[in-house]
Amino acid sequence: MARIKLDMPETYIFSTFIDIRITDINYGNHLGNDALLSIIHEARVRFLSSLGYSEANVEGVGIIMGDVAIIYKSEAHYGDQLRIEINAGEFSRKSCDFFYRISNESDGRLIALCKTGIVFFDYLMKKPVPIPKGFMDKFQ
Repeated sequence: MARIKLDMPETYIFSTFIDIRITDINYGNHLGNDALLSIIHEARVRFLSSLGYSEANVEGVGIIMGDVAIIYKSEAHYGDQLRIEINAGEFSRKSCDFFYRISNESDGRLIALCKTGIVFFDYLMKKPVPIPKGFMDKFQ
């Protein structure tokens, strides 16, 4: 079976901490895949907020997630504090990727590597739009 490969950045410009809640645990008694997707969503909202944005307003336009890739490296359990590091890259005309490195804060163990494809979107016109220059300037 072919495995997903991600070309992750060497550095990250933002980090945040999120504790694993009991509702994030699945029947295997570890962090569920659906919960990890919610955790990276929360981290993305915090990342955008640190840049002065929200998912609904990045220089006057919104964003939507076009795709996601997650590579699991080890288990995480109830009560673990996750460190989520984020950077953006792979810029095209209307989209970019957000990269996430998730580790266990207490022992540094790598939990997962993730990428979300972010499409800039005008919700009134219901179509993708070019990446705002102000957003791009933050990564130049």
